[in-house]
Amino acid sequence: MSDQPPPALRPDHPLFGLGYSRPVRDRAFERLDGAVVSSGDGPVAEEVPVAFVYNQRPHVVMMATPDDFEDFAVGFSLSEEIVRSPDDLQHVDVVRHGQGVELQITVPAEAGDRLAARGRQLAGRTGCGLCGVETIAEALREPRRVTWREPVDPAALWRAESELGARQEYNRATNNMHAAAWCTFDGTIRVVREDVGRHNALDKVIGALARERVDASAGFLLMTSRASYELVQKAAVAGVPLLAAVSRPTGLAISLAEAANVTLIGLLRGHTANVYTHAEHVRGVPAVPT
Repeated sequence: MSDQPPPALRPDHPLFGLGYSRPVRDRAFERLDGAVVSSGDGPVAEEVPVAFVYNQRPHVVMMATPDDFEDFAVGFSLSEEIVRSPDDLQHVDVVRHGQGVELQITVPAEAGDRLAARGRQLAGRTGCGLCGVETIAEALREPRRVTWREPVDPAALWRAESELGARQEYNRATNNMHAAAWCTFDGTIRVVREDVGRHNALDKVIGALARERVDASAGFLLMTSRASYELVQKAAVAGVPLLAAVSRPTGLAISLAEAANVTLIGLLRGHTANVYTHAEHVRGVPAVPT
C-alpha cells in the first residue's frame, strides 16, 4: 500500500463540495411501477464525511448529516469520554471544504494526551462504516468504476426482493437484523448474510463470494437497509454493478454510484423501485437525467 495520501478531489468531481451540502436535497430518478416507467424527483438525505481533529491531531472520520456540527462535536467528545465535561472543550471550529467538514476541537493537554495514547483504537460501531479512518481524503477515495456485462430485467429485482424475507432466519426471530444478499442477474438469491450492522452484513456477503471464488460482478446486491455511501463504495470495490435497497439512498451514495458506474436502486418494494443512477442498465428504463 502506498504511503502517499489520496489525491484531493477535483472541483468537477461528483463528490466535490460535500462540506457545503444541505441536509436534504431533491434528487432525480426513474420510477419503476410494474411495467410503467416515469421520471420523478424527491428529497434525499445527504451525508458527508466529518473529521474529528483534537489538538490538531486527526482522530476519526464519521459519516453524518451535514447539520448541528457543534452538537455533534460536544456529544461525541462526551460519549467517547474524550472529555468529562462540556467545559473541557476549549474551542470548536467547524471548517468546511470541498471534501467534507473538519471539526477542529481544542481540549486540555491531558485530555489530548489520553486520546493520543489510544491511537486508532476507536472501535467501529453498528451503523458506522468509517470508524478508524483518520482523514477525509482517505475516506473519499477515488471510486473504482465497475464494468457491466448485461442489463438487468426489472422482473429479477421483483423476484429477489420477494424471496429475501424467507431467507432472513435471524431477523424472523429478532426483528432487528439487516440482511445483504447477492443475486444472479435473473433474480436468484445465491448468498444471504445477516448482521445488526448493514455494513457488516455486506462485508460477510463479499467475503463468502471471495471464499467460494464466485465472480461478484456476475450479479447484483440487495440490502434491507438504506443505501449509504459506504455500501456503494464496498459494492464498487467488489466489482458489483448494481446495488438495490428497500429504503432510500443518501445523496452521497448517489454521487458515488454515478462516478463508479454502479446502478443504484432505492425503495425496492413489491413491483416498484426508484432508479437513481445508470438506469440505462435496467431493461426498458431510459438514463436518469443529470
